[in-house]
Amino acid sequence: MSMTWCRFEAAGKTAYGIVEGETVVPVQGSPFGDYEKSAERLALSAVKLLVPVVPNTFFCAGLNYAQHVTEVAHKVGLPPSLPTRAEVGYRANNALIAHGENIVKPADATELFQYEGELVAVFGKKARHVTPEQALDCVLGWTIGNDVSERSWQKSDRTFFRSKNSDTFKPMGPWFVTGLDYRQMRTIIRLNGRQVDSFETAKMIFNPETFISETSRYCTISPGDVMWFGTEGVQENMKPGDVVEIEITGIGVLRNQVVAEA
Repeated sequence: MSMTWCRFEAAGKTAYGIVEGETVVPVQGSPFGDYEKSAERLALSAVKLLVPVVPNTFFCAGLNYAQHVTEVAHKVGLPPSLPTRAEVGYRANNALIAHGENIVKPADATELFQYEGELVAVFGKKARHVTPEQALDCVLGWTIGNDVSERSWQKSDRTFFRSKNSDTFKPMGPWFVTGLDYRQMRTIIRLNGRQVDSFETAKMIFNPETFISETSRYCTISPGDVMWFGTEGVQENMKPGDVVEIEITGIGVLRNQVVAEA
């Protein structure tokens, strides 16, 4: 049985809640430990959804879909080279924003300002030296990420400091859902209501089990951590005023508008 968990703000307080239809049931505690449902029921439309979890460690697998690897290589003027092992990197919490919040395009960013729709695992158990067969037992649920990227900076800079980790560059949400099979999902991306991409979420070069197992050989993955799994396809440029939607079936829709830096 699946459950939809959110983090929300209402009446000046922040809490976890369980989404049931158009209502939110606040809980005492968290999905990563003991919790108790309250008797209160809040309208989903009346609360502010927050990033569904603030991770201690923000893992991110890049270049994990074949077409995307090819397109990125072409954009930077290099021959395509598919990865030979599952290698994970990191992103920064300062870049996280919630569903409905604005992606801020920096004043000096070029027109190569793009979305990346990604499946995200939310961990509920500690993972260290787990096998691929054990890996999914450590995943509590799944959410959606938009790995916003400034491609000219990605090409010119020695690190992803600003091209991937600038403030607001990592929308995540709107919630996370337990009890799902990522192999049954489809990722759909829309820009201003127009579908620009649709692909089988599971059609990765390395699946989540492989990434989780490989990462756990060297790093402890803890409850509340997240891991993003890359995107497919050819991305279009975003500009201020655009609205980007990342939909993953079974989870929902992550929607954010692009605005210009003041």
